[in-house]
Parts: sequence; structure tokens; C-alpha cells
Amino acid sequence: MNSTETAPPGESAYTRLGGEAGVRALVDRFYDLMDLEPSFAGLRALHPADLSGSRDKLFWFLCGWLGGPRHYEERFGHPRLRARHMPYTIGIAERDQWMACMGQAMVELNLDASLAERLLHALFGTADWMRNRGG
Repeated sequence: MNSTETAPPGESAYTRLGGEAGVRALVDRFYDLMDLEPSFAGLRALHPADLSGSRDKLFWFLCGWLGGPRHYEERFGHPRLRARHMPYTIGIAERDQWMACMGQAMVELNLDASLAERLLHALFGTADWMRNRGG
């Protein structure tokens, strides 16, 4: 979605992103950046060598979280995000790398600025809640 588009009232973020194709593009760019950019190396180290499962799970989760189909819940039930991420050490640095990587993916995909800001604000709350260590 380019930055000059405006959304009709009540339109979901999922629709504004372009449905499944838009969510997939965002997730793929996010993981591509994580794999390529040295500044995201700490975040990348928390993931398996093959990112395909991680890509699918984030795609399925975000589809529902953004107001689209609930693919993740259909496959796995309630997301239980904090419990599922508890085995990984997540502190401020990991949170900030995740947020920076997602923010860069949004910029590179030319998301509408107001949508990107709204999503990043909501994602930050979740990312901060996922922390299980202080630093």
C-alpha cells in the first residue's frame, strides 16, 4: 500500500495491508532482513537455521491479529505468545531488534505511514510483554 492511500472507515489492518499477499510480503521482508542485516544478528540467533516454519507461524498469526483469517488458531489453538516464547531469552535488546526489523520491513514495503505507526505501537506492547529478562 503506498503512503498516499487512505482507508475507508472500519477497514481492517489486514485489508489495508492487502490481505494474505500483503501480510506474506511483510513477513517475508521481516525475515529476509533478519537474515541479512548484521544489526539483527542477536534476533536471528534465536531462530532455527531454516526460517520457513518461523515465517509461516508469524504469517498465520499476523493474519488473524490484523483482522483476517485465524490461520494460526485453526492450526495450534490460542497463540499463548508469552508461553511459547518463554524458552528463548528475550530482553530489551531482542525486543528492540524485533521492532527495528519490523519497522524497516514496513518502510521498505512502503506501508501507509499511519498504518505502520499504528501497527508498530501495538506490536511494541506485545513485544515488550514478551520480555523474560531485564536487559
